[in-house]
Amino acid sequence: QVQLVESGGGLVQAGGSLTLSCAASGRTGSNYAMGWFRQAPGKERECVAAISRNGDNTYSAESVKGRFTISRDNAKNTVTLQMNSLKPEDTAIYYCHALNSAMNYWGKGTLVTVSS
Repeated sequence: QVQLVESGGGLVQAGGSLTLSCAASGRTGSNYAMGWFRQAPGKERECVAAISRNGDNTYSAESVKGRFTISRDNAKNTVTLQMNSLKPEDTAIYYCHALNSAMNYWGKGTLVTVSS
């Protein structure tokens, strides 16, 4: 079992920055690929960024490329999403996700609101 707890959401003006953190506990370590998803009101949940188990490979959605950066610290069991140049369309609940071949887990989410 893995527990994921997100933090760092909040209200920010357009053009600003936020750093989201996800703390993993339980059977963690480097056994899971990790990702950040978001869901805006009335929209489907989408993958924003993902990172491989050892951190060598990352993925970013086209909508956030060049603005968001995902990283992980396996020693601390944390995953971070650095978000720069935020836009009002980035407003959503952001969820941390852990995945391996057998299981996947979700955090409860943290709200990011970007005002224009």
